[in-house]
Amino acid sequence: MIKLLRIIYSVYAGLLFIGSFLAIFPFFLICIWIPGWQRFGRKINRYWAKVYFTLIFLPVHMEKKCKLEKGKPYLFLANHFSYLDIAMMGFIPGDVQFVGKASIRKAPLFGYYFKKLHIAVDRSRLKSRAETMRRAGLALDNGSSIVLFPEGGIYSTQPPQMVPFKNGAFRLAVEKQIPIIPVTLSYNHLILPEGKGLLLNLKRAKMVLHEAILPTVEDTEDSLKEKCFEVIQAQLNQDNLGNDTHED
Repeated sequence: MIKLLRIIYSVYAGLLFIGSFLAIFPFFLICIWIPGWQRFGRKINRYWAKVYFTLIFLPVHMEKKCKLEKGKPYLFLANHFSYLDIAMMGFIPGDVQFVGKASIRKAPLFGYYFKKLHIAVDRSRLKSRAETMRRAGLALDNGSSIVLFPEGGIYSTQPPQMVPFKNGAFRLAVEKQIPIIPVTLSYNHLILPEGKGLLLNLKRAKMVLHEAILPTVEDTEDSLKEKCFEVIQAQLNQDNLGNDTHED
C-alpha cells in the first residue's frame, strides 16, 4: 500500500512538473527572444520552483547562515545526490545562472530553455569545460550568480557522503575573487533517491545556505575546495545522523 501511494504521488508530481513547465514555457520564450530580458526568464524560474514545491506538498525549510548583498554575484556550490537538487536550487535568491550537463540540451523544450538562459557543459571535452568557465566568468562580471554542483554530477554511491569536488568552480573563485556560498541539500537523497525508479518519498526538505567563504590572495583552488567540502559534509553528517538512507 505504501509503495502504491508513492507511485501515485510520484506520477502526480511528474505530471505537475510537465504541465506547469508547459504552461509557463511561452513566457520563457518571450524572455529569451527579447534582448536583455533573460534575467526576467530566470526570475520566472524562481517563482516556478516555489509554486511547484507547494503544489506537491513538499515544504522546503531554508536556513540562511549568510547575509547576501542584493545585486552582488556569488558562487552557490551544493552537494548533488538527486535529480530533485536542480529544481530545489531554484530557491536561490537573485539572478542566478545554472551550470549543468550538456545532455540537458537534448530534452524537448526544457533543453532549449536551459541552453538560452543557463550554461551547459560537456565534461568529456576539455574545450567545452574551458568555454563553460569563460561563460560563467562573464555571467559573474555582469552581476549574475552561478549555481554549480562541484561533484560534477550524481556520482556518490553512499549518500550523504560526497565524492571529491572538481576544481573548476574554485579556480573561478580565485580568479574573480568571488565569494563562495556552500549549500547543503540535506534530505533530497531520501526524498528522491538516485536509481530508485524516480519514486518520491513525502518528507520535509531542507536547504542550508552557509556563511560565505571569501577568497583571499593566499587562497588556492585546493584550499577553497577543502573548506567548501568540509562545510557541506559536516552539515550533511549532522542532519542525517540516524537516518536510513536505503529506503525502498
